[in-house]
Amino acid sequence: MTGRARAAITGLGVRTPAGNDLKSFWAALLDGRSTARTITSFDVTGLPVDFACQVPGFDTAPYVTARLARRMDPATLLAVCAADDALADAAPERVPGEGQGDGQGGGQGGGSGDRPGEGPSWVPPERRAVVTGTGLGGNATVEAALLGHDRHGGPSALHVPRVMHNAAAAFISMRHRLLGPSLTLSTACASGGHAIGEGLRLLRDGSADLVVAGGTEACVSATVLLAFHRCGALSQRVAEPERASRPFDAARDGFVLAEGAAFVVLERLEDAVRRGARVYAELAGYGRTSDAHHLTSPEPGGGGAERCVRQALADARLSPGEVVHVNAHGSGTDLNDVTEADVIARLFGRVPVTSTKGVLGHAIGAAGAIEAVAGALTLHERVMPPTANLDVQDPRCDIEVVRRPRPLPPGAVLSNSFAFGGHNASLVLTPA
Repeated sequence: MTGRARAAITGLGVRTPAGNDLKSFWAALLDGRSTARTITSFDVTGLPVDFACQVPGFDTAPYVTARLARRMDPATLLAVCAADDALADAAPERVPGEGQGDGQGGGQGGGSGDRPGEGPSWVPPERRAVVTGTGLGGNATVEAALLGHDRHGGPSALHVPRVMHNAAAAFISMRHRLLGPSLTLSTACASGGHAIGEGLRLLRDGSADLVVAGGTEACVSATVLLAFHRCGALSQRVAEPERASRPFDAARDGFVLAEGAAFVVLERLEDAVRRGARVYAELAGYGRTSDAHHLTSPEPGGGGAERCVRQALADARLSPGEVVHVNAHGSGTDLNDVTEADVIARLFGRVPVTSTKGVLGHAIGAAGAIEAVAGALTLHERVMPPTANLDVQDPRCDIEVVRRPRPLPPGAVLSNSFAFGGHNASLVLTPA
């Protein structure tokens, strides 16, 4: 296939445990210290796991009115704010070096109230699209209703709009007059990666000229913590939560639950160059496969994951030797880390590998999008961030894990997301 559209990443927006703006987010990744802490936002008495990675100081007032905020589950609020910042970051009116996801809100044409804005002025409304990913959707709303915490004494009239998985996509499209496709994907921990990859496909097939794509999750709750604990997925290091998320470490004992959201703005590269936009990276390739093996365990040998990575490389028209860094799924669970390490070693040999989950924890449906933003910044800043809490590497994970920040050589960055259900997503990013 020749003449297909090339996709530029021109805007980034984040809400993560490492910070609510790009500067804080990137600084925390380079610092390489875990954001896991004992939970103080709700009563954790009696819970076997009482820590997580939560978004700090999440102030929605600069973005939405209190009235509108009541209509949104926390997952939707996280998504709306991150998407607003991504569009503001991509706007041609921005001052170079300023306004880059600074958390001041509003988005490009978004408006901070109940009324929608005009959206990104450089693209007609009918040519704008949004794709969101989430694993658990309006989980906080569901839990409040089930446990009787809702102030109405049960499900309110807003219950269904708040729990809908597509609520984030709906609000983002309304706020910015995105009149093209408005889609939502739910593939567990691969949701964010799939959302960005499907955004690439919308650009390529001519369905849109601008796509806001990303993932969101607000799953840090008593119910989810207990459920993941009972299936043996969570770390048990309650005495030292900041040491709990340990991707590829010999002493890892499970992942740390996290929350957050991340969105990117995708445009045709030629359009971005024509309008003089800053381009963080090019989204060059996308792979998606299924293990079709087990609901929670990866396929032995990593066949599904390997096919996914190979598919992404073929889509990017690159060979494995052109990848210079891998942002791994690296959840800190036993089988997943070993399986992914085997795939990386087979395909790439000693390519440097980072798992940002050591710092951020595992944000489920938002993880792939957060890690794609980290990959874009890795290319833009030309630095590979380290993996936190790697003391003694598991000898079964025979890969080169980045332990401290190091310069990024010229080449491509791969971002992997592998999920419960056997869903796999891989994204290939190349330098701008």
